[in-house]
Amino acid sequence: MIDDDRASRPGGRTARVRSDVLAAVESELAEHGYDGLTIDAVAARSGVHRTTLYRRWKTVPGLLVDLLEAGVDDAWEPADTGSLEGDLIEVNREVHAALTARPSVTQAVIAASFRTAEAAGALTRFWEDRYARTALVVRRAVERGELAAEVDAHRLLLTATAPLYHQLVLLRQPMSRAEADQHARIAAASVR
Repeated sequence: MIDDDRASRPGGRTARVRSDVLAAVESELAEHGYDGLTIDAVAARSGVHRTTLYRRWKTVPGLLVDLLEAGVDDAWEPADTGSLEGDLIEVNREVHAALTARPSVTQAVIAASFRTAEAAGALTRFWEDRYARTALVVRRAVERGELAAEVDAHRLLLTATAPLYHQLVLLRQPMSRAEADQHARIAAASVR
């Protein structure tokens, strides 16, 4: 079965199937939203038989949860520009790009997470992971002597990124990349 294959063959066919399915989930979700995300549509788009999807993921929420868990398993880390302000600008540029892409997978996943408890839990774990990894920005700044060790990394990251989510997701108002950069600068200045 698939789970046995995963244990004995990390990578290989099982990894390709998962990759193809999650790419299809991402595309379907971004293009059609949670209500348009179906096992049949994912099977058609991925080229993976629907019985495999039902056996491995069982439900649409299962597909969404695995998509979010794949984000926790990736190797992402924030860019190192050599300064706190530069690092925060790069973080905001990534967030801005993800939220303004058309269609935006990030916005679709956020919206879908309100539809099932499983997806909400997976999204919370994803954000916890991303904030923990992004705290590296603050650790590097402390090591460079830019910041005091007691700076609360989570609070600083919220200060930098929250305006983007608020304006682009909640208010559905445009924001330029220059404005996103400015929020990063304001956050950096707030802890100096």
